[in-house]
Amino acid sequence: MHKQHTMGRSELSLIAAQAMLERGLAPEFPAAVRQELNAITQAGHDNDPHIVDMTPYAWCSIDNDDSLDLDQLTVGELLPNGIVKIWVAVADVDVLVPQGSALDAHAKQNTTSVYTSTRIFPMLPERLSTDLTSLNPHQDRLAVVIEMHINPEAEICHSEVYRAKVCNKAKLAYDAVSSWLNGQGPLPMAAQALEGMDAQLHLQDATAQLLRQKRHAQGALEFETFQPKAVFEGEHVVAIEQQMHNRARQLIEEFMIAANTCTAHFLTARGGASLRRVVRSPERWQRIVEVAHRYKYRLPQEPDAKALETFLAKQRATDPLRFPDLSLVIIKLMGSGEYVVENTPDMAIGHFGLSVRDYTHSTAPNRRYPDLITQRMIKGWLIHGKSPYTSAELQALASHCTQQEDAARKVERRLRKSEAALMLVNQIGHVFDAVVTGKTPSGTWVRIFSPPAEGMLVSWVRNIEVGDLLRVKLAGANVEQGFIDFEQIHAYSHTSHRA
Repeated sequence: MHKQHTMGRSELSLIAAQAMLERGLAPEFPAAVRQELNAITQAGHDNDPHIVDMTPYAWCSIDNDDSLDLDQLTVGELLPNGIVKIWVAVADVDVLVPQGSALDAHAKQNTTSVYTSTRIFPMLPERLSTDLTSLNPHQDRLAVVIEMHINPEAEICHSEVYRAKVCNKAKLAYDAVSSWLNGQGPLPMAAQALEGMDAQLHLQDATAQLLRQKRHAQGALEFETFQPKAVFEGEHVVAIEQQMHNRARQLIEEFMIAANTCTAHFLTARGGASLRRVVRSPERWQRIVEVAHRYKYRLPQEPDAKALETFLAKQRATDPLRFPDLSLVIIKLMGSGEYVVENTPDMAIGHFGLSVRDYTHSTAPNRRYPDLITQRMIKGWLIHGKSPYTSAELQALASHCTQQEDAARKVERRLRKSEAALMLVNQIGHVFDAVVTGKTPSGTWVRIFSPPAEGMLVSWVRNIEVGDLLRVKLAGANVEQGFIDFEQIHAYSHTSHRA
């Protein structure tokens, strides 16, 4: 027990590395990667005469406060006919990470960057992902640009994909931009330094909200998941914060969804196979119908995304306290996303949660291997008129990327549990307000509100159900295993606190 009390950030980093190994992921870069990296002396360059110089444009990046691997930039222009032209620039990673290189082999093994509070395990070495292949401010970089024309009905009436040289004029962060858009904070300093950036952000925000409204009218699902993040001061965890969705995140989300759809259309138009990101129509729809029935809501007997989103929106409004737990239940019943290969438009499976039919991953090639694969396919068609991958190669990659992405999610989830245990390990015996989040034959789980953390209920004073509010006492916390145990000491009224 004493060892747990003296644990800190360093020990959690070791736990994270071990969890990577256990899931078939490589926490360190091999010597061959380091050797290749040492031979790279500058950012990528290319003499292709078709590369468009777009460095004068008012590009900006919007990402997390601490993000250094900047994959995309955005800029917009209002045309006289009410159409808004949006450009999304995606970092050209392939130019420095060629197919078949040692760098490529490592990226292919992990297929994604893995993010924990104590340590990031980047898919590519940081000298690339946070510098030479990152769209860093005031640096000219090669990019793949998706140009989209969006009409007042939120339809993408025209799109193009081409190579360009770009320059990030303002590195911005989600929370600060969102605060400003909501009238609750100043325009971020990096935006103030560029004349017209305020109008640029307003244009992008208005266009993104238009796209968002249309997607939700068509049945796009909006969840609120429980994803706490530990905050450290030196070796010590001092807080657990819940990451909140906000208007700036919505801005980027909408443009990335639109860009990924246009990329899928670009590849389909060339007649070749493409790597798609899909979420199938839920096979366990009847279970989702049963969940809605427990909330006195009737869903149709056949999968219907629009009806499901109406139910979710109602519950978010009437019972925000428990909505993250309902979100998790529905997400599990829907099934996780996967990568598949599609050859013709009529075989498109689509993304049930996003309410889009054609969707690929293309906007984060520094962080996700499928996006790098798609980028190579785009460049292959643009430069050589053909894809660098066969359909059989893509089939194998689709299965592998699905498997490794699932492993990465499990590592991140495992570390969130250990981070919460570390935060709580010195509070054994303290009492917290909690809500019951799950009940199965193997156990009952609760979520406490401050700090936000989940654990198992190991004893209770009466029968309880999912959604009940409780007072619980912390009975134990094991950092190595990520276990947190609570005991019930008092139950609120089951009915009076139900929405």
